[in-house]
Amino acid sequence: MVLEKKPAPVKIDARVKFDSKRGLYDLQFKALGTNCRVQFVATSNEYAAGFAREAVQWVASFEGKYSRFRDDSLISEINRAAGVRWTEIDPEVESIFAICDDLYFMTQKVLDPTMLPLIKLWDYRKEHTSLPSASAIAETMELIGWDKVERKPGSVFLPRAGMALDLGGFGKEYAVDKVAAIAVGHRIGACLVDFGRDIHALGTPPDSPAWHVGLENPEIPGQSWGSVAAIDMGIATSGDYRRFFEQDGQRYGHILDPRAGKPVVNGILAVTITANSCLEAGVLSTAVFVLGEDEGLKLVEGTFGAEGCIVMNSGIQQTSKFYENVVEK
Repeated sequence: MVLEKKPAPVKIDARVKFDSKRGLYDLQFKALGTNCRVQFVATSNEYAAGFAREAVQWVASFEGKYSRFRDDSLISEINRAAGVRWTEIDPEVESIFAICDDLYFMTQKVLDPTMLPLIKLWDYRKEHTSLPSASAIAETMELIGWDKVERKPGSVFLPRAGMALDLGGFGKEYAVDKVAAIAVGHRIGACLVDFGRDIHALGTPPDSPAWHVGLENPEIPGQSWGSVAAIDMGIATSGDYRRFFEQDGQRYGHILDPRAGKPVVNGILAVTITANSCLEAGVLSTAVFVLGEDEGLKLVEGTFGAEGCIVMNSGIQQTSKFYENVVEK
């Protein structure tokens, strides 16, 4: 089925100003469910405005097309058609789904774009008077599995009613990298893209030898225990210390294990990854959080250009070179 009309871009109120003290333009707006900030160097106000305009327009179009929270998005159309009909998709969507294939394999099926039914079952935003039953979990698990999604050139089909896609596991990180790429296209050599602490750093700022990205202390949210000196890298942190609900004295975070059908409870408080892209860093940070200390570190160490740090109840573990870029307080 073809969408009757193209999804409308999200309306974004963006503001860009020049910080004369640091020699940086500062673009800020809200999109993708978070606060977005892009700090960059440009040769003129006109040049800065041109980059800012293209970046914001791209983000608005991306959110309008792929957000599950918009009824007129393509993702919502695919979800409504679950168990009923095929939905026509364009080459861009096919390329996004090809990324899903790679991430699903790379993370040992931990990053699964079909997890929306499970996310709704354990929704940390709603009040829980009891935990989901074993039967409810089992029924929901029948709807989970990226390998169950049927695809053919130009179309996609969710074969069971109730199945649903959510690209939230990597969409924001993908967008961060795209905005960084737009900056490169505008010949901007120094840029820090930060969408809700999913980050891509290009070059170096004019007032420092590196961009400094704070590492939040999960036991004292709002305070940092150090920072990463970032040059030409992606950075992402996954943790459940901000988004969770409590039931019978136990905390249940928003990060779910699709293999178990439950929130992850393994002693990990936060995982920070540095990698060649924000997408890679974000996917690895979530995968490590789910896989646990031993398997998670193996995954990071086996990924070229990636380093990681795991903050646990029992202490901190990291890959061999993570601390080379860390400045502790």
